[in-house]
Amino acid sequence: MDVMPQHPPEPPHSDHSDPDHLDRPPPTSPPSGPYDVPPETQPAPDCEPPSGLDPESSAEPPPASLHTTLRRAAFGMVAAAVLVTGAVVAVPDDGKKAAPPSVPGGVSRALAATNSGSPASLSDLKAMIGDRQSWVGGHPSDARSWAVLGTAYVEWGQRSADAAYYGRAEQALKRSLDAQPGDRGNTAALVGLAALANARHDFVTAKKWGETVRARQPKDWTAYPVLIDAYDGLGDYTAAGKAAEKFTALRSGVPALSRTAQMYRNQGRREDALATAQNAADRATAPAEKADCLHRLGELAWERGESEKAVAQYSAALRTDPAHHPSLAGRARALAALGRTDEAQRDYRAALSRLPRPEYMLELGELYESLGRDDDSLGQYTRLRKSLTRADGYGVDDALLLGRFEADHGNAAAAVKLLKTEWQRRHHSAAVADALGWALHRSGDSASALQYAQKAADTGGGTALYAYHLGVIEQDLREYGPARRHLEEALRTNAQFSPLAAPAARKALDALSPPSATGPRDVQPTPGPDRMAAGPGRSTHAPAGAASPAPGGH
Repeated sequence: MDVMPQHPPEPPHSDHSDPDHLDRPPPTSPPSGPYDVPPETQPAPDCEPPSGLDPESSAEPPPASLHTTLRRAAFGMVAAAVLVTGAVVAVPDDGKKAAPPSVPGGVSRALAATNSGSPASLSDLKAMIGDRQSWVGGHPSDARSWAVLGTAYVEWGQRSADAAYYGRAEQALKRSLDAQPGDRGNTAALVGLAALANARHDFVTAKKWGETVRARQPKDWTAYPVLIDAYDGLGDYTAAGKAAEKFTALRSGVPALSRTAQMYRNQGRREDALATAQNAADRATAPAEKADCLHRLGELAWERGESEKAVAQYSAALRTDPAHHPSLAGRARALAALGRTDEAQRDYRAALSRLPRPEYMLELGELYESLGRDDDSLGQYTRLRKSLTRADGYGVDDALLLGRFEADHGNAAAAVKLLKTEWQRRHHSAAVADALGWALHRSGDSASALQYAQKAADTGGGTALYAYHLGVIEQDLREYGPARRHLEEALRTNAQFSPLAAPAARKALDALSPPSATGPRDVQPTPGPDRMAAGPGRSTHAPAGAASPAPGGH
């Protein structure tokens, strides 16, 4: 075998605390084979498993006992239910079906969770990955198990913030298609490739794979979650809403309620989003699923400026599932808004030790900057750059986050270039529109920035950050009435939406005098961005953007 390590993945925090780990260049892999439907974009760089996991060690697994053989055969019979597809029987290579014995433990729990479209716990996901690794070692023609394993690697990569697993996922999914092409019914592998493309932020390719499955099997519910994510990434919120409705019709339950809540949030229907998310949380039973729902409630509370409620929801998520690390970062954000900065720093550091996402590095860096801890903030920004560079080597497109960071703490002109490329790739989400508009403003082109900032504010669900950016751009263009309205909206929505940007919003609003009966008074606008080059990691002017939670946790 050429892609599978002998052992299941290490815990998410196993090596990310080592700075050298971020600097290690990614290895390369053999070139890709043909796909059933070729993507329009160039294939992303592939990779082999990280060092320390020997891909050759699983080539000749030890002989299995009769009990193990029967157990693995039973797992194979339901493996296609995992993560990406409904129940499909996988027959052992000798053509004989084994009677399905009871399968207790983490693997069965992972099967049950993912068959319903819910997240498995990290420990159960790890157990299932280890089992599928062993199974395909002795059954290399089992296309379904390869698809299950590949898609499990995608989920592990996302939930551990380790992009190295995306290369393994791609190789496993290709092995699945080699054993059974997509046009011969292997939709599980195609859905897995869509999930992989979404994880790498290649939403055009994800859309192609998802729509291919939908065209062939329109009642296969597994196509719709990946399509929702792809449409959201492309900014096609109408198509995302239709996909969410179809998903609900085919697969009602907690996962569908969660997707519907996100759809309402994207449409700015906050009360509907809250009610639906609460319904999902009330109905959830498994710890990992319930923690996910409570985290969503925390995000909604945070966006409404209800920081105390947000802390309560994130804390409830962590009590339900202590391994739900995104809730640590969410609670840190809310604690910072409450002025509890020591606790916020504690939670950020804990989150980053377990889930080193670059967006958390940006948030902690900005918190340090707001506290005057310049050396510490610069350290986080340096770590962020290394993390993004490493992820890029594994095929992840993080231009959105890098562009936001460069606009506020680095080179605004470079941010414009990055984000214009994203826009040209048809990534027309509210997040990209907002970031591009802000980068244009920061580079001195507020006239061009206005249309993008307006689009973000109109379609972004009414977030405080988008309203703030639009208000500052309007102020720079001497449109004082709209500027005042949008700055007031930002602070009314969430008065502490960022440790850097919220104080800047209040300062910008104070600089505006109320208009007279005959028009605005002689008000001097806040000075535009300093045209002097900024050093890495330092803001070029007072109003600085802030890290904002992506819709759905992307």
